[in-house]
Amino acid sequence: MDKLKQLETFASVATRGSLTAAAKAEGVAPAIIGRRLDGLESRLGVKLMVRTTRRITLTHEGSAFLEDCQRLLTDLANAEASVSAGGVKASGHLRLTAPAGFGRRHVAPLVPHFRELHPEVTISLNLSDRVVDVAGEAYDCAVRVGDLPDSSLVSVRLADNRRLCVATPKYLQQHGRPATPADLARFDCLTLSSDASQTRGWAFTVPASAGEGADIVHLRPGGPLDCSDGQVLHEWCLAGYGIAWRSLWEVEADVAAGRLEALLEDYAAPPNGIYALFPQRKHLALRVRLWIDFLKHHYGQPDFWSSGRT
Repeated sequence: MDKLKQLETFASVATRGSLTAAAKAEGVAPAIIGRRLDGLESRLGVKLMVRTTRRITLTHEGSAFLEDCQRLLTDLANAEASVSAGGVKASGHLRLTAPAGFGRRHVAPLVPHFRELHPEVTISLNLSDRVVDVAGEAYDCAVRVGDLPDSSLVSVRLADNRRLCVATPKYLQQHGRPATPADLARFDCLTLSSDASQTRGWAFTVPASAGEGADIVHLRPGGPLDCSDGQVLHEWCLAGYGIAWRSLWEVEADVAAGRLEALLEDYAAPPNGIYALFPQRKHLALRVRLWIDFLKHHYGQPDFWSSGRT
């Protein structure tokens, strides 16, 4: 407790600029504040402040130590708030980003509900199919769908993401059904253009060449139409222009309603993930932790994905 009080006193003096102001805020004598600072510097064996009758100046070591102290005290306050009566009191600005199609359907509707729970948090949401530089562009959290490249970002898996081939019943009546992934070469496939983020192609599970187990293969089927926007591919597929390889979260309601039919389900690849990514930080802001927990809670509800939200 003495150590914590020393840290609180140091941060208070540094931010208020004088022993007198810090003493007044706490309701104690300035001499008590001075003794705490002396004790802290003696314990650390370093000078943190240069004190004169007119001003307080932080040393180089003091400036660096102040930043660590403030993070520590903030984390402690957040930890206490998270278990205290009255609940969590997150605050500050939260900058979020997500893929456009997924974000419109499964991130944007949740943002206002999160803020209802935490009214002292303000939120900016960026929706883009561009691979956003989370750390370089100062985003607090990104939602990503699919395989993740190696990076310095920290990832939390929020849910599974299953993908499947789909087409309209009318298209299948006119053109037949593929029996194996290799048959896709004979069909009109609606694919993402080369400047989109789906670089490895469509993934399928096929029997291993040695006859035991199975392998994951990636195919690049072609067709007369491609687009960089996945939502457009979905709409083209619903219009009967070909076969698309889409995420279950996007087409599940259409399959359930009979507007689309699932194909090659015996060859479906194992699900990849839906992730929350954030910069590698020793001290993650409470509002970011709560947002990630909020997403995990909602994405973990079985009826969330089958609600047909648009």
